[in-house]
Formats: sequence, structure tokens, C-alpha cells
Amino acid sequence: MNGAGPRLAVVGNPGNRRVTLFQDAVRRAGLPAARVVPWREVLCRGAEFTAGEWVRLDSPGEDAEVERMLRGVEDSTRVEGSAIWYRRFLAAAQAVGARAQAAGARLLDDPDELAVLFDKRRCHGVLREAGVPVPFSPTSGVGTPISGWAELRELMSVHRLPRAFVKLAHGSSASGVLAIETASGGRVQATTSVQREPDGRLFNSLRVRKYSTETEVAALVNALAPDGLHVERWLPKASQSGRSADLRVVVVGGRATHAVVRTSRSPMTNLHLGGARGDLAAARTAITAAGGSWEDALAICEQVAACFPGFSRVGVDLLPTNGWRRFAIGEVNAFGDLLPRLTGLAGSGAEHGDTYDAQLAAILHRTESDQHACA
Repeated sequence: MNGAGPRLAVVGNPGNRRVTLFQDAVRRAGLPAARVVPWREVLCRGAEFTAGEWVRLDSPGEDAEVERMLRGVEDSTRVEGSAIWYRRFLAAAQAVGARAQAAGARLLDDPDELAVLFDKRRCHGVLREAGVPVPFSPTSGVGTPISGWAELRELMSVHRLPRAFVKLAHGSSASGVLAIETASGGRVQATTSVQREPDGRLFNSLRVRKYSTETEVAALVNALAPDGLHVERWLPKASQSGRSADLRVVVVGGRATHAVVRTSRSPMTNLHLGGARGDLAAARTAITAAGGSWEDALAICEQVAACFPGFSRVGVDLLPTNGWRRFAIGEVNAFGDLLPRLTGLAGSGAEHGDTYDAQLAAILHRTESDQHACA
């Protein structure tokens, strides 16, 4: 392309894998290197942009200092503080938007939509109102505030939810997620990656564990509740090779471009928690055999993305229910595009590149459309 194209700025963290992979895609396209604006700079003194620049928001994660600044705790591996993190991150994103607009730069990702994407309750409500299939949730939309375990237990009883996923409203990467099961006789069990220290502090762990007494589960819920909780019916997932399975589908510019099957022996299929990539071809075969449609499954993901037209890409967690015939949306991730070495889906137009090649192609397409509109 001989250097033709927009001047790109990425608001992210230097060295963050997502930022690095996007910069690699920019180089492959023959464009000038994307300028990186660190979130640390945004948080400390703001950031400067120039007229004509195209500004892309990226994850603030994987930087311990930025996490401490956003979360208000000394140890960035702590679970607590997600509500403070949300307020500070959104304020920073809004500041980026205001500065970009004032400078005549173009923001590729809408901070107002980011606010919804990082609030599971609001996001669930938007999807539900749009007719997207989602698990039942008593906290959908504005949500019912949950003060602690006693209130959560009552909510689960009233709505007949013997099994439920309880999530931090502003959490990510399965931080603070509890898969709670109740049974007769007052039995309670929670599966989670949260590690609770003897002094009551909560830490993120790479090991999924079980808490099998109501006292333990209550202590976890009571510690997490001040940050805001979102509750969803625990849908039975399909399985592949004896492991629970779901899919992460990346939608770029309104088109589902990449998909990966994630499998796990635990209810959480996140790859960093011991989940493994499954067989996409086998999943598609299972969907067809069950009387479902792969095209319909992708269409649901594109319907999700249509709810957030101001965001350049989203990662959609697609939950196949037991038998692979039907689907629901578990979560929508603003930065759920980290699928290295994965090329695009056949017919998506992204067959020969990764998620970042697809994102760059969408940006260049928008540039060409703008040029034609002005001609």
C-alpha cells in the first residue's frame, strides 16, 4: 500500500501483546507504525492527538502500575476494586474521546459503548432488549443490587436458580466469577479462580478451585458484593471430547471473522485458566448433526455486534447448549480479540490473516469509503 492510509494511534500499554500484534498487522500492510499512547500517560496527564489521526482503544490490562492506579490497591493481582477500576477507566476513556475530538482526530471506539460493554448488567439488558438469546438474569439492565450472600441466596431461590454464574459487574478474564451450585439440605458449592487468604483478601489465581461449605461461599460473595454483582442462570454447555465447550467469536466491522472453540474440565473455559482450544470443524459438524446451523450461530454474534455500532470489534462468548443445537450469549468483550496464530473463517474475507489483520482491513475500508464520499 506504499504508506497510504490513515495515521494510527493506539491507546494501550507498550509491550501489551494485543498492541504488539496490532502493530505487526500495521507493518504487514506497509503502513507507518502505529503510535502507542500509554494508558499511564492518559491517567497521569492526559494525552495529545493530532488532526486526521485515527485513534483505537485497547486494553489497559497486563500493566501492574496501571492496574494499581485504576484499582486503588497496591497488589494488582487483587480481585477487589473493580467498581473503582470501572469509574476510573471510563473517565480516562472519556478524556481520550474529548481530546481526540478537540484535536480533529477520529476515535474508532465509542467510550459510551465501552461503558456498557464493561458493565455486565447493562450489556445483558441491551442484548435482551434487542432480542439476542441470553441466559435469564435477575440483575439484567439496571439490575437488582445484591448486598451479600443472604440476599443472593434468596434471589436464587425466588427465581429457581439452583445453579448460577455470579460475576463481578465490571470484571474481566473470569476475575471474581463464581459458578455456584445449591442442593437440598443446604448444600452449597462454588467453583472459581478466586483465592481467599486467611485475612479475607481475595486474589486472582490461575488455578480453578472449589469451595464446598456455605461459610466459605458466603465469605466470597460478601467480599465481592460491594463491587457489584451480576447473576445469570447456569446453562448446561455442550461438550467436546468429554470437556465443557463454548466458542469465542470475534466480530470486526459487523462481520464474524474468527472463531475458536474453548474447552475445559471446569465451568470456566478461559484459556488462561487451563482451558484448551478445541476442534472447530468438529463443533460445526456437531451443530449440523443436532439440527442447528453454523450460519445462524455466527448471525447471533453479528446481531450482538450490531448493538454496539460505535465499537470497532467485539469478542463474543457463544454458549452452545447441551446438544449443540441452540445458542446463547454469555458475554461480550470489548477487547476479546487475542487469538494469536488463528486465521479467519472461510468466506469472512479474513481467511489469510489474524484478528488484527481483519481489524486493519476494516479501518482501511472505512478510509476508502470516506474518500469516496468526499470525492
